[in-house]
Amino acid sequence: MVQIAIVYFSGSGHTHLMAEAVADGVRKVADTNVKLLRITGEQVNQGRWNDSDTLNQLENADAIVFGSPTYMGGIASQFKAFIDAASAAWFARKWKDKIAAGFTHSGSPSGDKQGTLLYLATNAAQHGMIWVGLGEMPNPDTGINRLGGFLGAMGNLTPNANQKEVMIEQSDRLTAESLGQRVAEATKRWNR
Repeated sequence: MVQIAIVYFSGSGHTHLMAEAVADGVRKVADTNVKLLRITGEQVNQGRWNDSDTLNQLENADAIVFGSPTYMGGIASQFKAFIDAASAAWFARKWKDKIAAGFTHSGSPSGDKQGTLLYLATNAAQHGMIWVGLGEMPNPDTGINRLGGFLGAMGNLTPNANQKEVMIEQSDRLTAESLGQRVAEATKRWNR
């Protein structure tokens, strides 16, 4: 059974819903186990992130999917603190040859989400990981990859009358599920 970890930060809940959709996609593939590992602001103390349990779970995973909202054209500071803390894993090459992928959500159709995905892919490359992109053409019939992101899954804010209700577009949910399924399938092939 392959182990897939989804590690992410979500400020207002939208990226959390994307993470859940990625996990649902992973679950579509037999013989997979998925863990959602949410980075929180409480884990950051004086600018430093610290949670050895999360790092241990990532070390034991066969694949890691990274997720962060796009704030001001890049990853959230809380997620950056996590990435900086993972430098010990980088130095020891603990994530080398693991499958990696990423997703993001922002308030506008562009929101410079590509910058976030590029950062996540670059971080994965520095760890020696194998990056898996979305692999889906934009499909107007299903809405999958409606934002035209190929490096990973992208979502943007859903305008609704009740702004207190956190939700994501159904097409963004399907896109995130597609990414999760692709990561699970790629991980199984890679681990054969």
